[in-house]
Amino acid sequence: MTAIKHALQRDIFTPSDERLLSIVNVCKAGKKKKNCFLCATVTTERPVQVKVVKVKKSDKGDLYKRQLAWELRDLTEVDAKDANKENPEFDLHFEKVYRWVASSTAEKNTFISCIWKLNQRYLRKKLEFVNVSPQLLEESVPSGESQSVSGGDEEVLDDYQELSTREEQDIESMMEVCEYAISNAEAFAEKLSRELQVLDGANIQSIMASEKQVNTLMKLLDEALGEVDTIEGKLSSYEEMLQSVKEQMDHISQSNHLLQLSNTNNLRLLDDITFLVNYMDLSKGHIRALQEGDLSSPKGIEACINASEALLQCMNVALRPGHDELLAVKQQQQLFCDLRDGFSRRLTNHLNNVFVHQGYDQSSSMTQHTAELTLPKHSILHRDLLRYAKLMEWLKNTQREKYEGLTGTYVDYMTRLYEREIKDFFEVAKMKMAGASKEGKKFATLPRKESALKQETESLHGSSGKLTGSTSSLNKLAVQGSSSRRSQSSSLLDMGNMSASDLDVADRTKFDKIFEQVLSELEPLCLAEQDFISRFYKLQQLPALSGTQGSGSEVDGTIQTRLAHLGEHRHSMSEKDTVRSMMNSIFHCIEIELNTLIALGDKMDSFHSLYMLVKMSHHVWTAENVDPASFLSTTLGNVLVTVKRNFDKCISSQIRQMEEVKISKKSKVGILPFVTGFEEFAELAETIFRNAERRGDLDKAYVKLIRAVYMNVEKVASESVRKTPRDVVMMENFHHIFSTLSCLKISCLETERREAKHKYTEHLLAYVITSLGQPLEKLNHFFEGVEARVAQGVREEEVSYQLAFNKQELRKVIKEYPGKEVKKGLDNLYRKVDKHLCEEENLLQVVWHSMQDEFIRQYKHFVGLIGRCYPGSGITMDFTIQDILEYFSSIAQSH
Repeated sequence: MTAIKHALQRDIFTPSDERLLSIVNVCKAGKKKKNCFLCATVTTERPVQVKVVKVKKSDKGDLYKRQLAWELRDLTEVDAKDANKENPEFDLHFEKVYRWVASSTAEKNTFISCIWKLNQRYLRKKLEFVNVSPQLLEESVPSGESQSVSGGDEEVLDDYQELSTREEQDIESMMEVCEYAISNAEAFAEKLSRELQVLDGANIQSIMASEKQVNTLMKLLDEALGEVDTIEGKLSSYEEMLQSVKEQMDHISQSNHLLQLSNTNNLRLLDDITFLVNYMDLSKGHIRALQEGDLSSPKGIEACINASEALLQCMNVALRPGHDELLAVKQQQQLFCDLRDGFSRRLTNHLNNVFVHQGYDQSSSMTQHTAELTLPKHSILHRDLLRYAKLMEWLKNTQREKYEGLTGTYVDYMTRLYEREIKDFFEVAKMKMAGASKEGKKFATLPRKESALKQETESLHGSSGKLTGSTSSLNKLAVQGSSSRRSQSSSLLDMGNMSASDLDVADRTKFDKIFEQVLSELEPLCLAEQDFISRFYKLQQLPALSGTQGSGSEVDGTIQTRLAHLGEHRHSMSEKDTVRSMMNSIFHCIEIELNTLIALGDKMDSFHSLYMLVKMSHHVWTAENVDPASFLSTTLGNVLVTVKRNFDKCISSQIRQMEEVKISKKSKVGILPFVTGFEEFAELAETIFRNAERRGDLDKAYVKLIRAVYMNVEKVASESVRKTPRDVVMMENFHHIFSTLSCLKISCLETERREAKHKYTEHLLAYVITSLGQPLEKLNHFFEGVEARVAQGVREEEVSYQLAFNKQELRKVIKEYPGKEVKKGLDNLYRKVDKHLCEEENLLQVVWHSMQDEFIRQYKHFVGLIGRCYPGSGITMDFTIQDILEYFSSIAQSH
């Protein structure tokens, strides 16, 4: 081991200026034994660095190479595994734990002892030595020695003090005088001792010679003390004099403070008086305006607005502490309260009179609006009332109860006014829808109780807008002046007849225009009133909230009950809710009248629901763009639900009527009525719903209707067994449906269009194949037998040896079908096909051409069987393909 240590020092550590202190031969625990050396080293230069170095023997020879190195300060723990038993294993804890097995326990103990010494001498942070015998550490470095080792050098360094330059020069000059100082140190020391004694004696004599000077100094100190006593006496007398002056100055200062306090109080009093005069003084002009101002003229209103704002500022001024205890302030506040109460009373009475007068105003009768079907405009009233908007805001801030009372009065009387106008407006609209223009003009001039239209339509009114009247009364209303009008309920079954009637088209166009006019008149009326309420009552519209608010149909009871409920909850409601509640109260009849009008239109013609759905959807969309939570938006939205329900009911009714259709069994079927009706419906719907917002509803209805049409076409075809074969019914009707869908190009029905084409082609082929078996029936049966024998395993060239299918039998069958007979059979077939097919669809030539192709295909098939099964027999058909073409062409031309 000594030789290895010497070699490592020479080859590895000396070039690195390091000194090797301890070495141990180790291998990693638990692995294949690959020996290496752990070395404890220190650097030869200061500051000293202590390291643990791993050295490995090179694979090329006896050379050693440095593999890893760790700083000793990075070592946190040394674990010897067992302190009582000999164990070569130990662990070193650096960044991770390294587990080693030494070649011997003695080497391990020596290495651990060296680590402990280096830690004690060079590191401030002391390592933890676990499972290490204390005796090993004590034997390694005894306490006395360790103390000397660890601290000896430092103590010497601490006691040493370097000589200054002057001290070095003195020592050198002294040693030059005494040449023997180096050779005879004792003599030099004795000489220095003698010189030191001489210097001490000289110092004592010098001290004794200075005694007279000390006495003189003491005398001077006594004289100085006497002078100090004299000065202190004078200072005491001066202090007594200054004390009297201080008392006088204190009196003067107190007087000045009182003067300043008085001046401050005067200034504050002046400031308070100025404040009260400036902020709590109302001019005589304002008082006169509040007491006597003219509330009917623009100038008077302007003066009242200015006076009310000045009064509000005086009443809302923030008084300073103590002001409210002053009698003058109390009197002024009482004056303000009296002025406020008096003016609010005058203002309330004046506006009440305006509202009452407007509510009973008969000038806006519907008589003058009958011809053009328009609602009276209230822009003049709104313009006049908006001049009082600032006064209403003042009333809202000062007299909340009177403000709410005015609000209730306005709602009460405007409800009466609007209800009268709206009911007249809707009655005229119903009259125009009924087509009784002349009777309507007479009605407009008659008293309300004598209106025949009202008597007929009273049964249509209700809280939910449902019809409660009898069918006969509605029939009378719907068919005035036209005994030839069709029945009130439209269906897909009679759409074909309806389309031929100019009267029906005109009626629907007229209804569409009237309904659009009704909505166009209601929309600006509601928006104008809502805008006026917001501006007049200073109710700013807040951002829209989610959810919907009930419309006028949800307001139950009398108007007074609604207003009382409104007043109780006004403070807990937002301004937006207040506007909506007022609008619901004023226009509560709009939703009822709209539902009644919709019910009337739906009863007159169920297809009116298409027009109403498009128009109502457009107006709902427009209203939501303005304000999604406004009264108009929610009311029209509720009505739109009813219109959509009627639309769905209309579609369901058409489907139900399809299912109930009955076809006569004594005549050919042809194109079914509901198939033609669907075509008319689709053309009408495409015209109505062009660029409409609710296109999706129509697409859903299309799918429901077309599926019902398909199902009922198959149902009728299955029940048709006499005059018209099933395949003909399917072929003709699905051809008609395919043509309709191809012309209309409805994107949502593209799948149904392809299905219709498939069904048409399928049943056309089936009908052709079924019908063509009749002209050559025996020949068909003969070759079916031939194909059956071949299918059973008989070879084709051996079929002629079968008794039932020999050449003689084949000649007999062919002989029965000469060219004339074939042509005669085809002529009969043409007549039969002509009887089956209807004239409307014009499919006769298409079917006849398909039969020609199928006949030629069968002919070629028969010729092929003859050539394969009867080779060399010379048997041929009595006619050729050219003959077949001539037969088909001549038969078609002859008919």
